[in-house]
Amino acid sequence: MRTLILGAGGTGGYFGARLLESGADVTFLVRPGRAELLKQHGLIVRSQFGDFQSKELSLCNKAESEFDLIVLSCKAYDLESSMDAIAGAVGSGTTILPILNGMAHFEKLQDRFGSEKILGGLCIISSTIGESGEIRHLNDTHTLKYGEFNGGLSERVKNIDAMFKRANFVSIASERISQDIWEKWVMISSLAALTTLMRGNIGQVVSSPGGSAFGENLLAECFAVLKANGQELRQAFVESNHARLKDEQSTLAASMLRDMESGGRVEADQIIGDLIKRAEAKQIETPNLQIAYCNLKVYELKRGSNL
Repeated sequence: MRTLILGAGGTGGYFGARLLESGADVTFLVRPGRAELLKQHGLIVRSQFGDFQSKELSLCNKAESEFDLIVLSCKAYDLESSMDAIAGAVGSGTTILPILNGMAHFEKLQDRFGSEKILGGLCIISSTIGESGEIRHLNDTHTLKYGEFNGGLSERVKNIDAMFKRANFVSIASERISQDIWEKWVMISSLAALTTLMRGNIGQVVSSPGGSAFGENLLAECFAVLKANGQELRQAFVESNHARLKDEQSTLAASMLRDMESGGRVEADQIIGDLIKRAEAKQIETPNLQIAYCNLKVYELKRGSNL
């Protein structure tokens, strides 16, 4: 299966490296700066699940031939340029698997390429890029989930699953991918809202006066939006999110906080703003999410003025 991975950063680079390691046919679509680093140092992964390094890479900066599978691992704010970049790789038999955060990108991809080409997908991993361009895996999770929005296990999902199962990461073909995507969105929205607003990790927030209660209020708003949009509020999911807000030793923080601390771009509109829009459409009040969103938009204005 010819596979194109858009991006070779902490997410696309990690899962792409694991696929290469398993013998898969993988090409990376990357910007010139990243391509130069990869040519100089190779694709390097540092992980508790095993390191990987290779200079034997297939790279391009614009797709000009058709691929069987395209994995989109860009940031949500780069979606428009990413769709332009992959357009030449999309043929009649191409499947596009986006692993971006949120939900809005699915509608844009379906409008551009047709709903039949788009799978639901998500990843669960914490990783970053080191000074030499190496990928540093930061936690003990490296999971990809994927599936058809209408449920069931189609032939293409089975084929993708068979390829992914040979790689050194957790791969799950889901028959409830919409529910899975919503749950991840709620998890990262509440985590991002809390840690970017308070400028600290979970342990620091919940160890501070009012921190745990504020976190619980944020969670309640996110849960309400999920339920109002036709998703099940599964007990195990609820309990795991509540448990996170009781761990005073936790060093967990949203990647969005790392982006802010480094002065980078953030997915404020795609992760928090879009959730608020969907809440408003269902007449759900989200005062705490709106405070967090305002904070992020102020950051964006200040960052823009300093560029």
